[in-house]
Amino acid sequence: MTTPAKPTTGEPIAIGQIGVAKGEGVLRTFVGSCVALVLYSKRHRAAGVAHVMLPAAEGRVGAPGKYADTAVVETLRLLADFVGDTDIGCTAKLIGGATMFSFQSGKPIGDQNVLALEAILSRCGVEIVGRICGGRHGRRVAVDVATGTVTVETTEHGSETL
Repeated sequence: MTTPAKPTTGEPIAIGQIGVAKGEGVLRTFVGSCVALVLYSKRHRAAGVAHVMLPAAEGRVGAPGKYADTAVVETLRLLADFVGDTDIGCTAKLIGGATMFSFQSGKPIGDQNVLALEAILSRCGVEIVGRICGGRHGRRVAVDVATGTVTVETTEHGSETL
């Protein structure tokens, strides 16, 4: 089930969830091989964050934020409903997609998630304006709803801002 996050509670957006907020507040999540999809509408001062775990739903239902192919469309829809405008004019930022497990064979799931999101965002006409992806470590993500600024923290690598 997709539920809007309460931006001021500090409760993180869990795997498969989508949070939306406008005006002020902070949306938070923590990702490893998952990807935080951040959509931001400067005009509406509104943000949406989906915690994407897998590149494609492949017929599975429920938790549209869990899959890249459903998360983009659902986050765009939730943002449009939340601000009351179908022309939200947003940009995207991607954070995560780490290779967390050395035993994986083939293309790591983190890479697959990032590639899927890039392709879907391109098809939807949403420009990616920032990304911090890859590596072998998890990341804490905090989105300032008023400005669209994303702060990304890691234990070994400190803090970065998008």
